Amino acid sequence: MFGLIPKEERFFKLFKEMTTNIIEGAILLKDMLDNFADPQESQRRIKDVEHKGDAITHSIIQKLNKTFITPLDREDIYSLASKLDDILDLIDASAQRFIMYNVDHATPEAKSLAFLILQGCQAVDKAVGKLGNKANEQIFECCVEINAIENEADRVSREAISRLFDEEKDPIALLKWKEIYETLEKATDKCEDAANILESVVVKNA
Repeated sequence: MFGLIPKEERFFKLFKEMTTNIIEGAILLKDMLDNFADPQESQRRIKDVEHKGDAITHSIIQKLNKTFITPLDREDIYSLASKLDDILDLIDASAQRFIMYNVDHATPEAKSLAFLILQGCQAVDKAVGKLGNKANEQIFECCVEINAIENEADRVSREAISRLFDEEKDPIALLKWKEIYETLEKATDKCEDAANILESVVVKNA
């Protein structure tokens, strides 16, 4: 049994590696939209980060299959890994939309959403860093922050789409930007999904 302890600790280390990688992707997305100097190169770099995230997720699942005693419920480890992977998938999907639709600039609303995505990812990282430390109250605080960020992203996206329907005369451009805003906002939804898992873990292990 004592030989299993290092394996247990590795789950927390892998989750932290995952959230650090997610933040890197979020920073790249924010930089892509803030500057828009070379969006193709930015998207390529985000894709590399997404591939690294997939590899970390795979490592967590492999370790889960090989570990008899786990520090958290097995389904929680799997769910958290999956939800964290989803965040990076949506960051990558957001970057891809700008390339797919040959967008030549980023709107202020898109930049705001990218900033909120980064804030959400940083809050998720902070919460994950508290796992295994009995810092339950601090994890709850991070989850409240993530929920507030998601609500703000929902508001920004709603108002941006409403403005599109009021002002955009080109129906193709309207559809493109509507999907871009919705994809960006979904990334913050995925942060909230991860927060829900973290809250459940805290309650179970209190």
